Amino acid sequence: MNLVYYLFIFALLFALQLLYFRIADKLNIIDKPNERSSHTSITLRGGGIIFYIGTIIYFFLNHFQYPYFIVGLTLIAAVSFADDIQPISSKLRLPVHFTAMALLFYEWGLFAQPWYFIVLALVLSVGIINAYNFMDGINGITGAYSISVLLALLYVNIENQFVDNQLIYIMLLAVMVFNVFNFRKKARCFAGDVGSVTIAFFIVFLLGKIIIQTGDFTYILFLGVYGVDSVLTIVHRIMLRENIFDAHRKHAYQLMANELKIPHLIVSLFYGMLQLVLSLAVINDYCIAIAFTILLGISYILFKRKYFQLHKY
Repeated sequence: MNLVYYLFIFALLFALQLLYFRIADKLNIIDKPNERSSHTSITLRGGGIIFYIGTIIYFFLNHFQYPYFIVGLTLIAAVSFADDIQPISSKLRLPVHFTAMALLFYEWGLFAQPWYFIVLALVLSVGIINAYNFMDGINGITGAYSISVLLALLYVNIENQFVDNQLIYIMLLAVMVFNVFNFRKKARCFAGDVGSVTIAFFIVFLLGKIIIQTGDFTYILFLGVYGVDSVLTIVHRIMLRENIFDAHRKHAYQLMANELKIPHLIVSLFYGMLQLVLSLAVINDYCIAIAFTILLGISYILFKRKYFQLHKY
């Protein structure tokens, strides 16, 4: 594939993103800020649907590869988009999510493994998707962080191919298109559940493929920065005797943006760069990667001890 091909894909994704904005505006698919939001103005929701569209474009242009993954992605994107338009019951949402996970695991060939691998994969996958879903309130963070993760996965894929490179290239283009409208001081759109869940499901698919192919679980640290933030935030909320399923603003990046008033884009770049450094460590020396992850955890604790009293909620 040449440069012209990818320029065409980028232009097509850009045009489809603009078309979605017109549809979202007419259907009033918007995100209204509340007391727990990290933004202050009404913004279009669901711009991350472009991640799903990019994957579908790849699917039709490349002989329908990874069909079970694509069906699972379609199910989880559809229910998430419906939830963006009108909140739907968990009685509907959860069965769809678990069906999508089952299809993903089948694509991996995971059902041939011992049962505890399936349980571990389910816990990690659900955790990653939930962590991604929280990110969307900070301008640029979903895009910046996802590009860091995808670049690391692309590098490993070039050295030790586990999926078609073009799949990652097209998703990178989709994220870049999204960033044009989200990575700015006043975002034109948010990813919405459809975007956050779709990109998380996509990255989980890639991580599962490389871990199963190599047997190297340290690749999970390609999501280590979010992992540290999410896990320690959950522990902190348990210590505060809060319901961990309720909305909140206690992630470190939320504290930075909301209480310390650090510009959203600086916070987003910081998280993206931190993850890129950690991913490079994973690729080059897993001992350094583990040490860096421990250092991140200590830094999180010290940061929260110093600034947590600033939290309003």
